Amino acid sequence: MRWTRAKDWLIGALGMLLLLAVAVVGLWWAVSDPAGAGGAGPAPAPSSTPGAAPDTEAPADLGEDEVWLGGLTLDAGTVVSAGSTLRDVQAVGQDVVTGPDGLVAARLSVRATVPFDVVAGELGGGAEVRPADDGQVTVVRTVETLGRDVRVTATGTVEAQAGRLVMEPQAIDVGGPDFLSGPTAAVVRSLVTIEHEIEGLPEGLVLRDVTVQGDGFRADLQGEDVRLGP
Repeated sequence: MRWTRAKDWLIGALGMLLLLAVAVVGLWWAVSDPAGAGGAGPAPAPSSTPGAAPDTEAPADLGEDEVWLGGLTLDAGTVVSAGSTLRDVQAVGQDVVTGPDGLVAARLSVRATVPFDVVAGELGGGAEVRPADDGQVTVVRTVETLGRDVRVTATGTVEAQAGRLVMEPQAIDVGGPDFLSGPTAAVVRSLVTIEHEIEGLPEGLVLRDVTVQGDGFRADLQGEDVRLGP
C-alpha cells in the first residue's frame, strides 16, 4: 500500500507538470501575436527544412474540453519514489491529449539513469556496482558459502531482457586456487546476477536498451498509449 501510494503520487505529479506546461503554452498563445504581424499582412508560410519531421495533425475527433499537443518534452534532474531513484530523466511525448480521461501520450520515450547504488542495494551483502572495460559492469560483494564469507567479483554485459535490466556474469573471481574457485563460482552465480526492474515511471513503458556509463545504467524506455496522470 505504501509503495502504491508513492507511485500514484509520483505519476500524478508528472501529470500536473505536463498540465502546467499546457496551461503556459495556451496563455502565451492567447496574449501574443505572430512575430512580424504588426499589420503588415499575413506572415509568409515557413519553408520546409530538409530532414525535419513532418508536422503532425491533431486528431479529427478532438473534443471541445480536450487539449492536444503534437509534442511535449519534460526534463527532471532526479525522480525519487519509494525504494527507487532515477537521475537525468528526459521524457518526450507525442500526440498528447488531456481531457476528462486524463493525460495520455500516444507515444512516450523516456531516457533515465539508474544509479549504481540503487542496484547494489538490491543485491545486498555490502555489494558495490561499478563500470568495467568494454561497456561491461562489475559487481563486488561478500557472500557466505560453506560456512565462510567470500568476497566475489563478477563482470558481465548488461542487456534489456523481458523489460528488465539484466547482467549475467561472464567472469567470476572468488580468489584462491582454481580447483576451489570454479565450484564456488557456480554456487554464488545467482547472488551476483543483476535483474533490476525500473520503477517509478508510468505503466506501459518498456525497457528497450541499456548501456553502462560512469554514474549508472542509462536506460531507454518506450511505450504507446501511456497514461501520464489521472
